[in-house]
Amino acid sequence: MTIREEIERQEEEWLSPYAVRSRESRGREREEKPDTLRTCFMRDRDRIIHSKTFRRLKHKTQVFLAPEGDHYRTRLTHTLEVSQISRTIARALRLNEDLTEAIALGHDLGHTPFGHMGEEAFRELMPAPFHHNEQSLRVVEKLEYNGKGLNLTWEVRDGILNHTGTRPQPATLEGGVVRIADRIAYVNHDIDDAIRAGVLKESELLPSALEVLGRYHSERIDTLVKDMVEESRGRDEIRQSPEVAAALGELREFLFDRVYIGSVAKQEEDKAIMVLRSLFGFYLEHPEEMPEEFRHGDEDLMVRVCDYVAGMTDRYAMRKYQENFLPRVWVGEL
Repeated sequence: MTIREEIERQEEEWLSPYAVRSRESRGREREEKPDTLRTCFMRDRDRIIHSKTFRRLKHKTQVFLAPEGDHYRTRLTHTLEVSQISRTIARALRLNEDLTEAIALGHDLGHTPFGHMGEEAFRELMPAPFHHNEQSLRVVEKLEYNGKGLNLTWEVRDGILNHTGTRPQPATLEGGVVRIADRIAYVNHDIDDAIRAGVLKESELLPSALEVLGRYHSERIDTLVKDMVEESRGRDEIRQSPEVAAALGELREFLFDRVYIGSVAKQEEDKAIMVLRSLFGFYLEHPEEMPEEFRHGDEDLMVRVCDYVAGMTDRYAMRKYQENFLPRVWVGEL
């Protein structure tokens, strides 16, 4: 018996009846020989972590554009927080932690430079609606590994695609955990960052929501996680209590009003959108300036330009804008 087979046997004994067992996966688009050490979901997790797109998340905006402080969240730290919260819940519910972690680590791979404002810019630029969850799926199915994709399991791809509120519920409970953990993470860490930046004061947070969830960051996350576990334990769905879900929703709406739209932290957004529009137009006119992997292909040029620019980090996009649109300083001899 291989180590992988031993792990799969342990899953049979430990996991909840509602969990996905590794040996029950619906598989990959391209069949592969099983690994002797790792289950299929463990391999998916490792492939995501070792991908180029995952590494680029460290230089992509979460909320605050190009922050100078070292302690503001990036898209990568957000992803790690979602993964940690998701794994805690999955373990408590005896779900498949490896599947949960793989979905969490891959859920935001398709995010654009400059956060959600970048996503809005691409929606205006592309004829078909642009959504970061769909782009995340495109990254793992098509763009990574020199156009071959990561060949992830069906369950991980389903969880990545359906992690947002505009999509149907994921097919697995593990995906359902990540879907809510994502909101738990960003609502709480965006409050933390906004207070650190001076955009919000703790005294301004909604008393009605704090009374239910707690006044402090760690207290709120603890309440939300324990509520999910208590409400979902022994059930075939992932859920929250009405009171806790409503309080989380209140804080989310509060952030949209005070931080995500029109705050001091967002004053540079028009410039960020201008950078992306300019780069998009430039590469449409000069596709030869893109890397080789984006210059040719069966897909429309507009799609290839979108893939290239959407995959940029904030700093790389600004550097390319400077290279292509700003004059270079000539330093001559005196």
